[in-house]
Amino acid sequence: MASMTDKVETLRINKETARCMGGPDKIAKQHGQNKMTARERLDLLFDPGTFYETGILAHSNHPAIGSRNTPADGVITGFGNIDGRLACAAAYDFTVLAGSMGEVGERKVSRLRAWALEKRVPMIWLVDSAGARIQESTGSQFAESGKLFFDQVTMSGVVPQVAAMMGPGAAGTAYIPALADFVPMVKGTSSMALGGPHLVKAAIGEDISEQELGGSHIHCTKSGVADLEVDDDKECIKSIKRFLSYLPSNNLELPPVAAADDPPDRVIEELNSIIPDNPKLPFNMYDVIENIVDRGSFFEIKSGWAKNLITGFSRFNGNSCGIVASQPMVRGGILDIDSADKATRFMQLCDAFNVPLIFLQDVPGFIIGSRVEKLGIIRHGAKMLFAVSEATVPKITVVLRKAYGAGYYVMCGKHYEPDLIVAWPSAEISVMGPEGAVNIIFRREIAESENPEELRDERCAAFRQLISPYLAASNNYIDDIIEPSETRKVIIKGLALAKNKKIQRPWRKHGVMPV
Repeated sequence: MASMTDKVETLRINKETARCMGGPDKIAKQHGQNKMTARERLDLLFDPGTFYETGILAHSNHPAIGSRNTPADGVITGFGNIDGRLACAAAYDFTVLAGSMGEVGERKVSRLRAWALEKRVPMIWLVDSAGARIQESTGSQFAESGKLFFDQVTMSGVVPQVAAMMGPGAAGTAYIPALADFVPMVKGTSSMALGGPHLVKAAIGEDISEQELGGSHIHCTKSGVADLEVDDDKECIKSIKRFLSYLPSNNLELPPVAAADDPPDRVIEELNSIIPDNPKLPFNMYDVIENIVDRGSFFEIKSGWAKNLITGFSRFNGNSCGIVASQPMVRGGILDIDSADKATRFMQLCDAFNVPLIFLQDVPGFIIGSRVEKLGIIRHGAKMLFAVSEATVPKITVVLRKAYGAGYYVMCGKHYEPDLIVAWPSAEISVMGPEGAVNIIFRREIAESENPEELRDERCAAFRQLISPYLAASNNYIDDIIEPSETRKVIIKGLALAKNKKIQRPWRKHGVMPV
Protein backbone atom coordinates (compact mmCIF):
# COMPACT_ATOMS: atom_id res chain seq x y z
CA MET A 1 0.00 0.00 0.00
CA ALA A 2 1.14 3.54 -0.78
CA SER A 3 2.30 5.59 2.17
CA MET A 4 0.60 8.83 3.18
CA THR A 5 3.62 10.68 1.80
CA ASP A 6 3.05 9.05 -1.58
CA LYS A 7 -0.64 9.83 -1.46
CA VAL A 8 0.03 13.47 -0.65
CA GLU A 9 2.50 13.68 -3.52
CA THR A 10 -0.09 12.18 -5.89
CA LEU A 11 -2.63 14.72 -4.71
CA ARG A 12 -0.18 17.55 -5.32
CA ILE A 13 0.56 16.29 -8.83
CA ASN A 14 -3.14 15.99 -9.68
CA LYS A 15 -3.89 19.50 -8.45
CA GLU A 16 -0.89 20.98 -10.22
CA THR A 17 -1.97 19.26 -13.44
CA ALA A 18 -5.41 20.83 -13.11
CA ARG A 19 -3.86 24.26 -12.55
CA CYS A 20 -2.13 23.94 -15.91
CA MET A 21 -5.58 24.22 -17.52
CA GLY A 22 -5.62 23.36 -21.23
CA GLY A 23 -1.83 23.34 -21.51
CA PRO A 24 0.88 25.77 -22.68
CA ASP A 25 -0.32 26.01 -26.26
CA LYS A 26 -3.89 26.88 -25.29
CA ILE A 27 -2.67 29.38 -22.70
CA ALA A 28 -0.40 31.02 -25.26
CA LYS A 29 -3.33 31.27 -27.66
CA GLN A 30 -5.43 32.91 -24.94
CA HIS A 31 -2.69 35.47 -24.30
CA GLY A 32 -2.32 36.00 -28.04
CA GLN A 33 -5.94 37.14 -28.16
CA ASN A 34 -5.21 39.79 -25.51
CA LYS A 35 -7.05 37.73 -22.89
CA MET A 36 -5.93 36.66 -19.44
CA THR A 37 -6.52 33.07 -18.39
CA ALA A 38 -9.31 32.25 -15.98
CA ARG A 39 -6.83 31.71 -13.15
CA GLU A 40 -5.04 34.98 -13.83
CA ARG A 41 -8.37 36.78 -13.69
CA LEU A 42 -9.25 35.25 -10.33
CA ASP A 43 -5.82 36.13 -8.94
CA LEU A 44 -6.47 39.75 -9.88
CA LEU A 45 -10.03 39.77 -8.55
CA PHE A 46 -9.42 38.38 -5.06
CA ASP A 47 -7.25 39.74 -2.30
CA PRO A 48 -3.86 37.94 -2.36
CA GLY A 49 -3.90 34.58 -0.64
CA THR A 50 -7.62 34.56 0.15
CA PHE A 51 -9.09 32.60 -2.78
CA TYR A 52 -9.99 29.00 -1.93
CA GLU A 53 -10.67 26.87 -4.96
CA THR A 54 -13.35 24.19 -4.85
CA GLY A 55 -13.79 21.34 -7.31
CA ILE A 56 -10.26 21.54 -8.71
CA LEU A 57 -10.20 17.78 -9.26
CA ALA A 58 -13.48 17.70 -11.15
CA HIS A 59 -13.41 16.59 -14.77
CA SER A 60 -15.78 15.26 -17.36
CA ASN A 61 -16.77 11.61 -17.14
CA HIS A 62 -19.15 11.81 -20.06
CA PRO A 63 -18.60 9.09 -22.70
CA ALA A 64 -19.04 11.65 -25.47
CA ILE A 65 -15.91 13.47 -24.28
CA GLY A 66 -13.90 10.26 -24.21
CA SER A 67 -10.26 10.52 -23.20
CA ARG A 68 -9.98 14.28 -23.70
CA ASN A 69 -8.54 16.08 -20.68
CA THR A 70 -10.91 18.51 -18.96
CA PRO A 71 -9.08 19.94 -15.92
CA ALA A 72 -11.55 21.43 -13.39
CA ASP A 73 -14.09 20.62 -16.13
CA GLY A 74 -13.50 23.99 -17.75
CA VAL A 75 -14.72 26.21 -14.93
CA ILE A 76 -12.78 27.36 -11.88
CA THR A 77 -14.90 27.91 -8.77
CA GLY A 78 -14.27 29.10 -5.25
CA PHE A 79 -14.55 31.89 -2.72
CA GLY A 80 -12.36 34.51 -1.11
CA ASN A 81 -12.12 38.17 -0.15
CA ILE A 82 -12.54 41.14 -2.46
CA ASP A 83 -11.36 44.28 -0.67
CA GLY A 84 -11.80 42.41 2.59
CA ARG A 85 -15.32 41.11 1.95
CA LEU A 86 -16.26 37.52 1.09
CA ALA A 87 -17.52 36.66 -2.40
CA CYS A 88 -18.02 33.58 -4.60
CA ALA A 89 -16.79 33.39 -8.19
CA ALA A 90 -16.91 31.07 -11.18
CA ALA A 91 -14.44 31.67 -14.03
CA TYR A 92 -15.00 29.78 -17.27
CA ASP A 93 -11.73 28.51 -18.71
CA PHE A 94 -11.59 28.94 -22.48
CA THR A 95 -8.44 26.82 -22.70
CA VAL A 96 -10.53 23.75 -21.82
CA LEU A 97 -13.04 22.87 -24.54
CA ALA A 98 -13.63 26.58 -25.15
CA GLY A 99 -14.94 27.05 -21.61
CA SER A 100 -18.07 25.11 -22.49
CA MET A 101 -20.56 24.32 -19.71
CA GLY A 102 -20.21 20.63 -18.89
CA GLU A 103 -22.25 18.46 -16.55
CA VAL A 104 -19.66 18.23 -13.77
CA GLY A 105 -18.60 21.85 -14.07
CA GLU A 106 -22.16 23.06 -13.77
CA ARG A 107 -22.56 20.94 -10.64
CA LYS A 108 -19.64 22.89 -9.20
CA VAL A 109 -21.20 26.23 -10.11
CA SER A 110 -24.56 25.13 -8.75
CA ARG A 111 -22.97 24.42 -5.37
CA LEU A 112 -21.27 27.81 -5.49
CA ARG A 113 -24.58 29.58 -6.16
CA ALA A 114 -26.09 27.78 -3.17
CA TRP A 115 -23.22 29.01 -0.99
CA ALA A 116 -23.63 32.59 -2.22
CA LEU A 117 -27.33 32.55 -1.35
CA GLU A 118 -27.02 30.73 1.97
CA LYS A 119 -24.02 32.75 3.15
CA ARG A 120 -25.45 35.98 1.67
CA VAL A 121 -22.38 37.03 -0.31
CA PRO A 122 -21.99 38.34 -3.89
CA MET A 123 -21.90 35.89 -6.80
CA ILE A 124 -19.55 36.65 -9.69
CA TRP A 125 -19.27 35.00 -13.08
CA LEU A 126 -16.23 35.61 -15.32
CA VAL A 127 -17.67 34.49 -18.64
CA ASP A 128 -15.41 33.25 -21.44
CA SER A 129 -17.40 30.35 -22.81
CA ALA A 130 -18.75 28.83 -25.99
CA GLY A 131 -21.95 27.99 -24.10
CA ALA A 132 -23.44 24.62 -23.30
CA ARG A 133 -21.25 21.60 -24.05
CA ILE A 134 -23.31 20.11 -26.84
CA GLN A 135 -21.86 16.63 -26.41
CA GLU A 136 -23.26 16.50 -22.87
CA SER A 137 -26.40 18.59 -23.28
CA THR A 138 -28.96 15.85 -23.63
CA GLY A 139 -31.69 14.40 -21.42
CA SER A 140 -31.53 15.01 -17.69
CA GLN A 141 -28.28 16.99 -17.85
CA PHE A 142 -29.88 19.55 -20.17
CA ALA A 143 -32.85 19.90 -17.84
CA GLU A 144 -30.56 20.27 -14.81
CA SER A 145 -28.43 23.01 -16.42
CA GLY A 146 -31.49 25.25 -16.73
CA LYS A 147 -31.64 25.52 -12.93
CA LEU A 148 -28.88 28.13 -13.23
CA PHE A 149 -31.38 30.77 -14.33
CA PHE A 150 -33.93 29.80 -11.68
CA ASP A 151 -31.22 30.23 -9.06
CA GLN A 152 -30.26 33.64 -10.44
CA VAL A 153 -33.84 34.83 -10.12
CA THR A 154 -33.97 33.49 -6.56
CA MET A 155 -30.77 35.40 -5.72
CA SER A 156 -31.98 38.59 -7.40
CA GLY A 157 -32.25 41.41 -4.89
CA VAL A 158 -30.77 39.20 -2.15
CA VAL A 159 -27.07 39.23 -3.09
CA PRO A 160 -25.29 41.27 -5.77
CA GLN A 161 -24.68 39.35 -9.00
CA VAL A 162 -21.97 40.26 -11.50
CA ALA A 163 -21.50 38.70 -14.93
CA ALA A 164 -18.28 39.99 -16.50
CA MET A 165 -18.10 39.25 -20.21
CA MET A 166 -14.41 38.59 -20.84
CA GLY A 167 -14.83 36.46 -23.92
CA PRO A 168 -17.77 34.91 -25.78
CA GLY A 169 -21.03 34.06 -24.06
CA ALA A 170 -23.31 32.14 -26.36
CA ALA A 171 -26.77 30.67 -25.79
CA GLY A 172 -27.02 29.61 -22.13
CA THR A 173 -24.11 31.77 -20.99
CA ALA A 174 -25.81 34.81 -22.56
CA TYR A 175 -28.67 34.59 -20.09
CA ILE A 176 -26.30 34.81 -17.12
CA PRO A 177 -25.57 38.51 -17.80
CA ALA A 178 -29.19 39.19 -18.69
CA LEU A 179 -30.16 38.23 -15.12
CA ALA A 180 -27.15 39.81 -13.38
CA ASP A 181 -26.94 43.21 -11.67
CA PHE A 182 -23.74 44.41 -13.34
CA VAL A 183 -22.39 43.44 -16.77
CA PRO A 184 -19.04 44.86 -17.90
CA MET A 185 -17.79 43.83 -21.36
CA VAL A 186 -14.24 43.83 -22.70
CA LYS A 187 -13.93 45.68 -25.99
CA GLY A 188 -12.96 43.52 -28.97
CA THR A 189 -12.81 40.16 -27.19
CA SER A 190 -16.18 39.73 -25.49
CA SER A 191 -19.57 39.03 -27.02
CA MET A 192 -22.94 37.57 -26.16
CA ALA A 193 -25.76 36.28 -28.29
CA LEU A 194 -28.47 33.65 -28.08
CA GLY A 195 -27.02 32.06 -31.18
CA GLY A 196 -23.47 32.53 -32.45
CA PRO A 197 -22.57 33.48 -36.05
CA HIS A 198 -22.48 29.86 -37.26
CA LEU A 199 -25.91 29.10 -35.85
CA VAL A 200 -27.31 32.36 -37.21
CA LYS A 201 -25.96 31.49 -40.66
CA ALA A 202 -27.44 27.99 -40.52
CA ALA A 203 -30.81 29.09 -39.13
CA ILE A 204 -31.62 32.29 -41.01
CA GLY A 205 -28.86 32.60 -43.61
CA GLU A 206 -27.38 35.81 -42.18
CA ASP A 207 -23.62 36.32 -42.52
CA ILE A 208 -22.39 38.32 -39.55
CA SER A 209 -19.29 38.51 -37.38
CA GLU A 210 -19.27 37.79 -33.65
CA GLN A 211 -18.67 41.46 -32.79
CA GLU A 212 -21.33 42.76 -35.19
CA LEU A 213 -23.81 40.27 -33.77
CA GLY A 214 -23.23 40.82 -30.06
CA GLY A 215 -19.99 42.61 -29.30
CA SER A 216 -19.47 45.13 -26.52
CA HIS A 217 -20.39 48.09 -28.72
CA ILE A 218 -23.74 46.51 -29.60
CA HIS A 219 -24.72 45.70 -26.02
CA CYS A 220 -23.34 48.86 -24.42
CA THR A 221 -24.87 51.31 -26.92
CA LYS A 222 -27.73 49.58 -28.77
CA SER A 223 -29.37 46.80 -26.75
CA GLY A 224 -28.63 48.08 -23.24
CA VAL A 225 -27.93 44.55 -21.96
CA ALA A 226 -24.43 45.47 -20.79
CA ASP A 227 -23.47 48.24 -18.35
CA LEU A 228 -19.91 49.19 -19.15
CA GLU A 229 -17.43 48.79 -22.01
CA VAL A 230 -13.81 48.43 -20.86
CA ASP A 231 -10.52 48.22 -22.72
CA ASP A 232 -9.05 45.01 -21.31
CA ASP A 233 -9.34 42.28 -18.70
CA LYS A 234 -7.53 44.28 -16.01
CA GLU A 235 -9.94 47.18 -16.42
CA CYS A 236 -12.84 44.74 -16.30
CA ILE A 237 -11.72 43.28 -12.96
CA LYS A 238 -11.19 46.80 -11.63
CA SER A 239 -14.77 47.72 -12.58
CA ILE A 240 -16.16 44.67 -10.72
CA LYS A 241 -14.37 45.73 -7.55
CA ARG A 242 -15.60 49.28 -7.90
CA PHE A 243 -19.19 48.22 -8.49
CA LEU A 244 -19.19 45.97 -5.42
CA SER A 245 -17.71 48.76 -3.30
CA TYR A 246 -20.99 50.70 -3.51
CA LEU A 247 -23.19 47.76 -2.48
CA PRO A 248 -23.61 45.74 0.71
CA SER A 249 -22.86 42.01 0.60
CA ASN A 250 -26.60 41.32 0.81
CA ASN A 251 -29.97 43.01 1.13
CA LEU A 252 -30.02 42.84 4.94
CA GLU A 253 -26.97 45.07 5.26
CA LEU A 254 -26.29 48.73 4.57
CA PRO A 255 -23.75 49.76 1.93
CA PRO A 256 -20.17 50.20 3.18
CA VAL A 257 -19.14 53.73 4.14
CA ALA A 258 -15.87 54.97 2.70
CA ALA A 259 -13.47 57.39 4.29
CA ALA A 260 -14.28 60.90 3.08
CA ASP A 261 -11.76 63.72 2.74
CA ASP A 262 -14.19 65.99 0.87
CA PRO A 263 -15.86 68.52 3.23
CA PRO A 264 -19.63 67.87 3.51
CA ASP A 265 -20.35 71.61 3.58
CA ARG A 266 -18.24 72.37 0.51
CA VAL A 267 -19.79 75.24 -1.46
CA ILE A 268 -19.48 75.14 -5.28
CA GLU A 269 -19.74 78.73 -6.53
CA GLU A 270 -19.47 77.77 -10.21
CA LEU A 271 -22.85 76.05 -10.01
CA ASN A 272 -24.49 79.46 -9.48
CA SER A 273 -23.74 80.26 -13.13
CA ILE A 274 -24.07 76.86 -14.79
CA ILE A 275 -27.67 77.31 -15.97
CA PRO A 276 -27.82 79.41 -19.18
CA ASP A 277 -29.96 82.55 -19.12
CA ASN A 278 -31.71 81.28 -22.25
CA PRO A 279 -34.00 78.43 -21.06
CA LYS A 280 -33.68 76.76 -24.46
CA LEU A 281 -29.93 76.27 -24.14
CA PRO A 282 -28.57 73.07 -22.55
CA PHE A 283 -25.92 72.58 -19.90
CA ASN A 284 -23.90 69.49 -19.08
CA MET A 285 -25.33 67.58 -16.12
CA TYR A 286 -22.01 65.74 -15.69
CA ASP A 287 -20.51 69.05 -14.54
CA VAL A 288 -23.13 69.25 -11.80
CA ILE A 289 -22.66 65.63 -10.72
CA GLU A 290 -18.87 65.76 -10.58
CA ASN A 291 -19.05 68.94 -8.50
CA ILE A 292 -21.56 67.80 -5.87
CA VAL A 293 -20.42 64.22 -5.17
CA ASP A 294 -17.36 63.27 -3.15
CA ARG A 295 -14.46 64.01 -5.47
CA GLY A 296 -13.82 61.21 -7.97
CA SER A 297 -16.59 58.99 -6.63
CA PHE A 298 -19.00 58.96 -9.59
CA PHE A 299 -19.23 55.54 -11.27
CA GLU A 300 -21.59 55.61 -14.22
CA ILE A 301 -23.79 52.68 -15.23
CA LYS A 302 -24.88 52.25 -18.88
CA SER A 303 -23.04 55.39 -19.98
CA GLY A 304 -23.28 54.52 -23.68
CA TRP A 305 -26.99 53.69 -23.77
CA ALA A 306 -29.96 56.07 -23.45
CA LYS A 307 -27.63 59.03 -22.97
CA ASN A 308 -30.50 61.45 -22.34
CA LEU A 309 -30.58 60.06 -18.78
CA ILE A 310 -27.59 59.52 -16.48
CA THR A 311 -27.46 56.74 -13.90
CA GLY A 312 -24.59 55.84 -11.64
CA PHE A 313 -23.22 55.35 -8.16
CA SER A 314 -21.50 58.02 -6.12
CA ARG A 315 -20.66 58.98 -2.55
CA PHE A 316 -21.78 61.88 -0.41
CA ASN A 317 -19.67 62.29 2.73
CA GLY A 318 -18.52 58.69 2.22
CA ASN A 319 -22.04 57.28 1.91
CA SER A 320 -23.01 55.27 -1.16
CA CYS A 321 -25.81 56.78 -3.28
CA GLY A 322 -27.38 56.20 -6.66
CA ILE A 323 -27.90 59.15 -9.02
CA VAL A 324 -30.71 59.44 -11.58
CA ALA A 325 -30.20 62.63 -13.57
CA SER A 326 -31.55 64.28 -16.69
CA GLN A 327 -28.97 65.09 -19.38
CA PRO A 328 -30.11 68.23 -21.24
CA MET A 329 -27.14 67.91 -23.60
CA VAL A 330 -28.82 64.90 -25.26
CA ARG A 331 -32.24 65.51 -26.80
CA GLY A 332 -32.94 68.11 -24.16
CA GLY A 333 -33.09 65.41 -21.47
CA ILE A 334 -36.46 64.16 -22.70
CA LEU A 335 -37.45 60.69 -21.53
CA ASP A 336 -38.05 57.88 -24.03
CA ILE A 337 -38.44 54.11 -23.97
CA ASP A 338 -34.78 53.25 -23.37
CA SER A 339 -34.17 55.91 -20.74
CA ALA A 340 -37.29 54.81 -18.85
CA ASP A 341 -36.04 51.22 -18.84
CA LYS A 342 -32.56 52.37 -17.82
CA ALA A 343 -33.89 54.38 -14.87
CA THR A 344 -36.29 51.62 -13.79
CA ARG A 345 -33.59 48.99 -13.65
CA PHE A 346 -31.20 51.25 -11.75
CA MET A 347 -33.79 52.38 -9.21
CA GLN A 348 -34.74 48.77 -8.51
CA LEU A 349 -31.09 47.83 -8.02
CA CYS A 350 -30.50 50.66 -5.55
CA ASP A 351 -33.73 49.99 -3.66
CA ALA A 352 -32.98 46.26 -3.40
CA PHE A 353 -29.61 46.91 -1.76
CA ASN A 354 -30.45 49.87 0.48
CA VAL A 355 -28.66 52.50 -1.61
CA PRO A 356 -30.26 55.99 -1.32
CA LEU A 357 -31.37 57.69 -4.55
CA ILE A 358 -30.56 61.24 -5.64
CA PHE A 359 -32.69 62.72 -8.45
CA LEU A 360 -31.46 65.70 -10.48
CA GLN A 361 -34.27 67.08 -12.64
CA ASP A 362 -34.12 69.03 -15.87
CA VAL A 363 -36.75 67.00 -17.64
CA PRO A 364 -39.16 68.22 -20.34
CA GLY A 365 -41.32 65.11 -19.89
CA PHE A 366 -41.80 62.04 -22.07
CA ILE A 367 -41.42 62.01 -25.82
CA ILE A 368 -44.70 61.92 -27.73
CA GLY A 369 -45.88 60.95 -31.21
CA SER A 370 -47.18 57.99 -33.17
CA ARG A 371 -43.83 56.22 -33.46
CA VAL A 372 -43.25 55.96 -29.72
CA GLU A 373 -46.90 55.17 -29.00
CA LYS A 374 -46.61 52.15 -31.29
CA LEU A 375 -43.48 51.11 -29.41
CA GLY A 376 -45.26 51.29 -26.05
CA ILE A 377 -44.03 54.52 -24.49
CA ILE A 378 -46.93 54.41 -22.02
CA ARG A 379 -46.03 51.05 -20.52
CA HIS A 380 -42.33 51.91 -20.44
CA GLY A 381 -43.09 55.16 -18.64
CA ALA A 382 -45.36 53.25 -16.29
CA LYS A 383 -42.43 50.99 -15.38
CA MET A 384 -40.51 54.03 -14.23
CA LEU A 385 -43.52 55.24 -12.23
CA PHE A 386 -43.76 51.80 -10.65
CA ALA A 387 -40.08 51.71 -9.66
CA VAL A 388 -39.93 55.19 -8.12
CA SER A 389 -43.17 54.54 -6.21
CA GLU A 390 -41.98 51.17 -4.93
CA ALA A 391 -38.59 52.41 -3.72
CA THR A 392 -38.41 52.84 0.06
CA VAL A 393 -34.77 53.92 0.36
CA PRO A 394 -33.97 57.55 1.20
CA LYS A 395 -34.80 59.74 -1.79
CA ILE A 396 -33.59 63.31 -2.37
CA THR A 397 -34.88 65.39 -5.31
CA VAL A 398 -33.30 68.53 -6.71
CA VAL A 399 -35.19 70.41 -9.45
CA LEU A 400 -32.53 72.31 -11.36
CA ARG A 401 -34.62 73.64 -14.23
CA LYS A 402 -37.44 71.95 -16.16
CA ALA A 403 -39.77 69.60 -14.31
CA TYR A 404 -42.60 69.09 -16.77
CA GLY A 405 -45.47 66.63 -16.93
CA ALA A 406 -44.97 62.99 -16.01
CA GLY A 407 -41.23 63.57 -16.16
CA TYR A 408 -41.55 65.40 -12.83
CA TYR A 409 -43.41 62.41 -11.34
CA VAL A 410 -41.04 59.64 -12.44
CA MET A 411 -38.03 61.65 -11.31
CA CYS A 412 -39.41 61.58 -7.76
CA GLY A 413 -41.73 64.56 -7.61
CA LYS A 414 -43.56 65.67 -4.48
CA HIS A 415 -46.01 62.75 -4.19
CA TYR A 416 -43.39 60.04 -4.71
CA GLU A 417 -42.04 60.26 -1.16
CA PRO A 418 -38.87 62.31 -1.56
CA ASP A 419 -37.44 62.76 1.92
CA LEU A 420 -36.29 66.19 0.81
CA ILE A 421 -37.29 68.04 -2.36
CA VAL A 422 -35.60 71.34 -3.18
CA ALA A 423 -35.33 73.56 -6.22
CA TRP A 424 -32.84 75.95 -7.76
CA PRO A 425 -34.13 79.49 -8.54
CA SER A 426 -34.15 78.44 -12.23
CA ALA A 427 -36.70 75.65 -11.62
CA GLU A 428 -39.99 75.40 -13.47
CA ILE A 429 -42.60 72.88 -12.30
CA SER A 430 -45.58 72.46 -14.62
CA VAL A 431 -47.68 70.07 -16.63
CA MET A 432 -45.81 71.34 -19.70
CA GLY A 433 -43.37 74.03 -20.80
CA PRO A 434 -44.44 77.65 -21.41
CA GLU A 435 -44.19 77.42 -25.21
CA GLY A 436 -46.40 74.34 -25.42
CA ALA A 437 -48.95 75.70 -22.96
CA VAL A 438 -49.17 79.08 -24.67
CA ASN A 439 -49.52 77.51 -28.11
CA ILE A 440 -52.50 75.51 -26.85
CA ILE A 441 -54.22 78.07 -24.63
CA PHE A 442 -53.69 81.13 -26.79
CA ARG A 443 -53.53 79.50 -30.21
CA ARG A 444 -56.39 81.49 -31.75
CA GLU A 445 -55.39 84.78 -30.12
CA ILE A 446 -51.83 84.42 -31.39
CA ALA A 447 -52.96 83.41 -34.87
CA GLU A 448 -55.15 86.52 -35.12
CA SER A 449 -52.54 88.90 -33.68
CA GLU A 450 -50.72 91.47 -35.78
CA ASN A 451 -47.49 90.59 -33.92
CA PRO A 452 -47.82 86.85 -33.12
CA GLU A 453 -44.20 86.35 -32.04
CA GLU A 454 -44.30 89.30 -29.67
CA LEU A 455 -47.58 88.12 -28.17
CA ARG A 456 -46.27 84.57 -27.79
CA ASP A 457 -43.17 85.82 -25.95
CA GLU A 458 -45.34 87.96 -23.71
CA ARG A 459 -47.65 85.08 -22.84
CA CYS A 460 -44.67 82.74 -22.24
CA ALA A 461 -43.11 85.24 -19.83
CA ALA A 462 -46.38 85.49 -17.93
CA PHE A 463 -46.76 81.69 -17.82
CA ARG A 464 -43.22 81.34 -16.44
CA GLN A 465 -44.25 83.39 -13.43
CA LEU A 466 -46.97 80.82 -12.71
CA ILE A 467 -44.57 77.87 -12.75
CA SER A 468 -41.69 79.42 -10.83
CA PRO A 469 -40.24 77.69 -7.76
CA TYR A 470 -41.50 80.56 -5.62
CA LEU A 471 -45.10 79.61 -6.30
CA ALA A 472 -44.29 75.95 -5.52
CA ALA A 473 -42.57 77.02 -2.30
CA SER A 474 -45.48 79.25 -1.27
CA ASN A 475 -47.79 76.24 -1.56
CA ASN A 476 -45.29 74.00 0.24
CA TYR A 477 -44.88 71.71 -2.77
CA ILE A 478 -41.11 71.95 -2.31
CA ASP A 479 -39.18 72.13 0.93
CA ASP A 480 -36.83 74.92 -0.05
CA ILE A 481 -35.34 77.01 -2.83
CA ILE A 482 -31.58 76.78 -2.56
CA GLU A 483 -28.56 78.39 -4.12
CA PRO A 484 -27.04 75.97 -6.64
CA SER A 485 -23.71 76.34 -4.83
CA GLU A 486 -25.26 74.76 -1.71
CA THR A 487 -26.55 71.62 -3.45
CA ARG A 488 -23.95 69.22 -2.05
CA LYS A 489 -24.44 70.47 1.50
CA VAL A 490 -28.24 70.23 1.26
CA ILE A 491 -28.17 66.69 -0.18
CA ILE A 492 -25.92 65.51 2.66
CA LYS A 493 -28.28 67.07 5.22
CA GLY A 494 -31.22 65.33 3.54
CA LEU A 495 -29.44 61.99 3.64
CA ALA A 496 -28.74 62.45 7.35
CA LEU A 497 -32.44 63.18 7.91
CA ALA A 498 -33.51 60.00 6.08
CA LYS A 499 -30.82 57.69 7.43
CA ASN A 500 -33.17 55.71 9.67
CA LYS A 501 -36.18 55.91 7.35
CA LYS A 502 -38.77 53.14 7.76
CA ILE A 503 -41.72 52.74 5.40
CA GLN A 504 -44.42 50.09 5.72
CA ARG A 505 -46.29 49.04 2.59
CA PRO A 506 -49.46 46.90 2.51
CA TRP A 507 -48.56 43.21 2.44
CA ARG A 508 -48.45 41.67 -1.02
CA LYS A 509 -46.70 38.81 -2.68
CA HIS A 510 -45.34 41.26 -5.25
CA GLY A 511 -46.57 44.10 -7.39
CA VAL A 512 -47.33 43.61 -11.08
CA MET A 513 -44.95 45.82 -13.02
CA PRO A 514 -45.93 46.91 -16.55
CA VAL A 515 -43.66 45.29 -19.15
